[in-house]
Amino acid sequence: MAIWLIRAGSHGEYEQKFIQENRVYVTWDGLDVNLAKLTERPELVAAMTQRYPDTKPKAILNWVSQVWPFAHGIKKGDLVILPLKSQPAIQIGEITGDYHFESVGPDPYFHWRPVKWIGEAVPRVNFGKDLLYTFGAFMTICRVQRNNAEQRITAMRANGWKPETIAATTKAIAPATDDAAEDTNLEELARDQIAQLILARFKGHGLTRLVEAILKAQGYTTYRSPEGADGGVDILAGAGPLGFGAPRLCVEVKSESSPIDRPTVDKLLGAVSKFGADEGLFVSWGGFKSNVQKELAASFFRVRLWTQKELLEQLFDHYDHLDEDLKAELPLKRIWTVAAQEDE
Repeated sequence: MAIWLIRAGSHGEYEQKFIQENRVYVTWDGLDVNLAKLTERPELVAAMTQRYPDTKPKAILNWVSQVWPFAHGIKKGDLVILPLKSQPAIQIGEITGDYHFESVGPDPYFHWRPVKWIGEAVPRVNFGKDLLYTFGAFMTICRVQRNNAEQRITAMRANGWKPETIAATTKAIAPATDDAAEDTNLEELARDQIAQLILARFKGHGLTRLVEAILKAQGYTTYRSPEGADGGVDILAGAGPLGFGAPRLCVEVKSESSPIDRPTVDKLLGAVSKFGADEGLFVSWGGFKSNVQKELAASFFRVRLWTQKELLEQLFDHYDHLDEDLKAELPLKRIWTVAAQEDE
């Protein structure tokens, strides 16, 4: 069994298609050539050179190294790692069939493989930092081999995708070679590091305290429920110095690593009516099940959903306005770095 990293677009624009159709695709625009009929890599080099005449030869070779294994390397029973952009989580699937070519597309969906999703939105923090480093490679398709990845992912699967143990990560051994590129998404890795720090210092109800601090930095006056039964809401927030202004929010915060389902979000909508609020905000560190965002479209003007991704974005936007004690607990530094490009 091999493990493959397959991305659903540079911005996650194909995520829902992959997940809902139980397929993984090659997402190169205009690549309308049947890979199964090509017997040697140079044939794919020629086909891609013809279709992308303005692309540098080095970039073409890089693309071929990714696209070729999709038809000729991946096998039934192999696992797929799909890093999600919609939330800080990893979707994991098992390849269930052969390569398929659709000559009529639509573009770019000419190439696909069937997949069974066996790990839904597994939080990134459940994986060791070394695995996340490999998942951060600037490649759209590549095999994951470093750090005993196959054995560790298999063990996580058997354990219901719970966080890796320290023993598992310390046994990791990095082989001399890897099909993945050395270039890594440093921004993504930095977010993972910050998420690990938040997880360590704001456990359980402590995450509610962090969310409250962000809301205060946004100008809200808040009431935070004490730890324990909260009557369906963790924070009440209102605009203005006394909190009597609009909008008035009911906020629910869940710190567990498992994704939240639709009935749990519906309870927050009930609390919005109960407390006479205008809107609701649901913050889930473990994200939401894949159907939640779609099914809540009708409640767009009543509720907002924050995954770890949105929580970190709000933290970065308002960090300078947090109180000094909280910044001392969560010391962050803003930096600039060169943005690596896949075709360089």
